[in-house]
Amino acid sequence: MIRLILGTALAAAAPFAQADSEVAGGQTIIRKGTRPSVTGPADRFTGHVRVDPLFAADEEIPASAAYVTFEPGARSAWHVHPAGQRLVVVAGAGLTQQWGKAVQEIHPGDVVVCPAGVKHWHGAAPDSPMTHLAMGGVSEGKVVQWMEAVTDDQYHAR
Repeated sequence: MIRLILGTALAAAAPFAQADSEVAGGQTIIRKGTRPSVTGPADRFTGHVRVDPLFAADEEIPASAAYVTFEPGARSAWHVHPAGQRLVVVAGAGLTQQWGKAVQEIHPGDVVVCPAGVKHWHGAAPDSPMTHLAMGGVSEGKVVQWMEAVTDDQYHAR
């Protein structure tokens, strides 16, 4: 199952497409475009969010990854990752916040390290879309625990 990471991931959404090319006992190539994009569900995101899954966790590597694109003003709900998460901003401008701390701006090339169990959110800046590569570990079969929505006041606090 695809794990929406925030991120990303994120929760199970659709079955993974088979790899286009596989050599027995060797490398597998999962071709671009063989996995459908999914829209971030409204109970986990504010605004329009597209998740493009890259790979799912397996026995060899217990982590999954996806590109997550947030339209201007879109953001995740508050959440924690039981095994941590890494975000690499690849385009646009974004915001992130750890519970009880100030909102931080993030830009292409920035890496956000979200330790296991730390409550946070991330998303696009008000006037710019933002795409990040989200990689999350799996602990006891879970990538993320979703919480309450980020309010407009929390999002706009600086």
